[in-house]
Amino acid sequence: MVLNRKVAYIDLTSKDISEEEIPEKDRKKHLGGRGLNWHYLYNNLTGCEDPLGPDNIFCVGAGFLTGMVGPAPSRTNVSAMSPLRGGVGDANIGGFFGAEMKYSGFDHLVIRGEAENPVYLYLNDSEVEIRNAEGVWGEDVHESQRKIREELSDRSVRSLTIGPAGENQVKFANVMTGLKNAAGRTGMGAVMGSKNLKAVAAKGGMDVEIAYPSRLMETFKDLNDQAVGTRWANTLSELGTPLLYDVSNTIGFIGTRNWQYNTMGERGEPLEAENLREFTVGKAGCHGCSVHCRHRVKIEEGKYEGTFAEGPEYTMMSTFGTFVDCNSWEFVIKGNAMCNKWGIDNLQLGGIVAWAFELYQRGYIDKGDTGGLELEWGDEDAVLELCKRIVHREGIGDILADSFKRAIGEFGEETAYYANEVKGLSNDNTDERGIPSFALGVGTATRGSDHLRSRPAIDLFELPGDFLENLYGGPVASDYMSYEGKPRMVWWHELLYNVVDSLGLCKFQTVFNSPTSPKFEEYTDLLKVATGLEFSKEELMEIGERNYTMERLFNIRCGFGRENDYPHDRYFEEETDRGIPSMEGKKLDMEKYDEMLDKYYELHGWDKDGNPTEETLKKLDIEKPEPYFGGL
Repeated sequence: MVLNRKVAYIDLTSKDISEEEIPEKDRKKHLGGRGLNWHYLYNNLTGCEDPLGPDNIFCVGAGFLTGMVGPAPSRTNVSAMSPLRGGVGDANIGGFFGAEMKYSGFDHLVIRGEAENPVYLYLNDSEVEIRNAEGVWGEDVHESQRKIREELSDRSVRSLTIGPAGENQVKFANVMTGLKNAAGRTGMGAVMGSKNLKAVAAKGGMDVEIAYPSRLMETFKDLNDQAVGTRWANTLSELGTPLLYDVSNTIGFIGTRNWQYNTMGERGEPLEAENLREFTVGKAGCHGCSVHCRHRVKIEEGKYEGTFAEGPEYTMMSTFGTFVDCNSWEFVIKGNAMCNKWGIDNLQLGGIVAWAFELYQRGYIDKGDTGGLELEWGDEDAVLELCKRIVHREGIGDILADSFKRAIGEFGEETAYYANEVKGLSNDNTDERGIPSFALGVGTATRGSDHLRSRPAIDLFELPGDFLENLYGGPVASDYMSYEGKPRMVWWHELLYNVVDSLGLCKFQTVFNSPTSPKFEEYTDLLKVATGLEFSKEELMEIGERNYTMERLFNIRCGFGRENDYPHDRYFEEETDRGIPSMEGKKLDMEKYDEMLDKYYELHGWDKDGNPTEETLKKLDIEKPEPYFGGL
């Protein structure tokens, strides 16, 4: 059954491999996926390791319910110490790899060391094989997957792989699968590259036994109807995540010209989601998904003729759109296709490219620094060329490939003011100055500035106060510009998204952008009929709290504290000057933000400095680390 899936401990230096079944007690404390990954990392890393050295540990973890029946049970987490600034490195990916990994007999891989030559791992029928990857090294993401299938003579093999960015250890390289599925933040592709690990391939032929099969189908149908029946899911299926752009550009909370502005205004109208229809040639979904939000697009004529890609997602509309003041769907599609082949985090790439453009605008760097490139806003050729130089570490690209910390050292400490990042991670494309809940979320997220750790997107709906109080278990202001109750929202969503990541389900089919979508209560039933294990809503919330607190403890171990839990200074210093009238003139209030931070810590059971109290650690049964690496 699902409870007998294994964890494999792999030392790439010695080539030693050990395997064992995942203990039920660990499932009950952490579930799987993201939660179990951080159980392994918390217990085996001190926080002093070199993120790109052999002592860093890289975990691959399929969600507890991945590959089964549920609302898009497709997700996998990859986790390690982040090469950006240390601390939590973690990213979540969909597609079909996680299910194939589950069917191969494994839920988790715990990998350390460094291979002497390029290798990939092959999981098949409860066996792990370390295979030579020299014939695949140097290929882009798509070609790598094709060659691995060809070598294994099996078109059904699924792979997690890195592209040129990972091989070159660009510190924000992705881990990829399929045409565009990306574990896209914190540089996990660079960690794979540092280990000479090109890919993890899986082919599954093993059964996953269900505790109550007929009841599972009934439960799934109810959940699927609940999720797919929302306006959010229907619009997502029709337009994909670009649907978010129209609202953010109109209201005025999308980063523009490196957050000098908060909307493109009328100039941004060509990027509206409806205009993507011209290029759409099909739709796709991840394993077990009914929504199919992944659009396939092709450019038939013009400068980028022949470009074919899956996506682009909303975030790509900033990287090759608002961040750099470009307003062409063709360019966004072209940039999206290149990022997917390179295997690079488009948000971090977009953030650092836009930062370089503003530095050029303000005279901090010039053509002597850029190798002759003129970084003028709206210049598509300059944007794409700078991206290429970053991926291949050429000229100024070599500096930017190490992200903000090194580049600030090269260009001057005063340039740090224009680098919108938290804990080394570039901000997503939202401008949070007028949305306190979003600002608290990006400031406190364990992996750095982030919209997928805690974002309460339904805050924008201004739902009735009694509904919000019932949902969150305490008073929350309906006004999304208010600070009142927003720590509770962020805290609650942190716990929910941790549980969702640990189960291997899709966030877009939870209370993310739809208040009536599944949440803790529904997952208790799903777990019971799928695995036979019983959890109450409160127990699931406690698991989310435990997992999140272990990530917090790891960050503390790496030197992060309260001072690292704030959005960028620019948000407190400069007011927004565009958007609808209520959004103009907004900046964060430091005193109110500090009050939110105090309340947020209190909800978690952390002290005023953000350190979990002894009482909290005892309640969550978090003990001192117990290093264990499969007996190796």
